[in-house]
Amino acid sequence: MKTKILNLYACLGGNRYKWDELSPDLEITAVELDPELARLYQERFPNDIVIIADAHQYLLDHYKEFDIIWSSPPCPTHSRARFWFSSNYETNLDPVYPDMTLYQEIIFLDNFFKGKYCVENVIPYYEPLIPAKKRGRHLYWTNFPLSHSINERKFEGLAKRSKDNPFGENEINALCRYHDYDFRQYEGNQRIDKIARNLVDYEAGKTILETALGIIRKSDVKQQELF
Repeated sequence: MKTKILNLYACLGGNRYKWDELSPDLEITAVELDPELARLYQERFPNDIVIIADAHQYLLDHYKEFDIIWSSPPCPTHSRARFWFSSNYETNLDPVYPDMTLYQEIIFLDNFFKGKYCVENVIPYYEPLIPAKKRGRHLYWTNFPLSHSINERKFEGLAKRSKDNPFGENEINALCRYHDYDFRQYEGNQRIDKIARNLVDYEAGKTILETALGIIRKSDVKQQELF
């Protein structure tokens, strides 16, 4: 029997990269709004169902169809980096309201979804409005326990922008190696360094899904033992 997984805001599937190592019986639906990212995701994972749509609305319309849901809503309005720039009166970056999509989805999933879910985002510049599990540089909201270590790898080799390195070329090279993907294939309108930095470490994604699958399998065994 297939385990149906919904991968929202799928981007290039950083979290999803190692999932095939866990089970041959996964049916994965990925939702991505950027058509170019969706195209590249489909090339990378040809067996997945890829849908170009608003992930926030798709969740509301289709959540009942899945066993596991992973969501990584947009993070820039919550990030410490944007706050540092926006709170400096000498920069030209105006502050913005935090995007409440993140908390809407956590509340919705926690109250209406019957399966297992994971919502991932950055550590924000403010105290999180809903308590989360901190692992590495990210926060995770789940309805199942996470181990203290999710095998997140330390990123090394990052070259900061400078006058001599204005486009972060070394940064892109390092991110390509880290995620095992050539981001230069992207021909859309977003910055490739931004796309690459936003991907979840694939080892963390694998560990988190492995935990969720293990809980579901144990639950299925107990259910079968009742009959």
